Amino acid sequence: MDTSSTPSKFPAFLPVLFTSLGLTLSGLVGLALVVLYTLPTLGPRWLFFFLFFITLTGLALPIVYFLNRRFPSTPMPNSTVLVRQALWVGIYGDVALWLQMGHIFNLALAVFLAAGLIAIELLLRMRERSLWKPEEAKNE
Repeated sequence: MDTSSTPSKFPAFLPVLFTSLGLTLSGLVGLALVVLYTLPTLGPRWLFFFLFFITLTGLALPIVYFLNRRFPSTPMPNSTVLVRQALWVGIYGDVALWLQMGHIFNLALAVFLAAGLIAIELLLRMRERSLWKPEEAKNE
């Protein structure tokens, strides 16, 4: 199998792992400090959402890496795509938590919200695919 004609190289796992650990640990430590040492006023509540977002993004990053590695696509996703997909998980978790605090989060809303975010990501990937030029066409 000739791998010299592959469009781009998949990112290495070590930088993804270090980024994931940094985000997850900083988010968890911050969440612990906010929950244990602050009152639930407006500022700490927004800080809680931000730290929850960072934690979920850090936890999702290795999973997104594995899924993109296991189910490859053309063009290969770079590190920007991996981070963007992990950010979608953090956004989904934050919106779900915010809706649950208002007691309006249910299964139908969870499915529609997930379907909307997945549709946005699929449209972004389709746009990237339409802009992708194979290496053979560039050399001709």
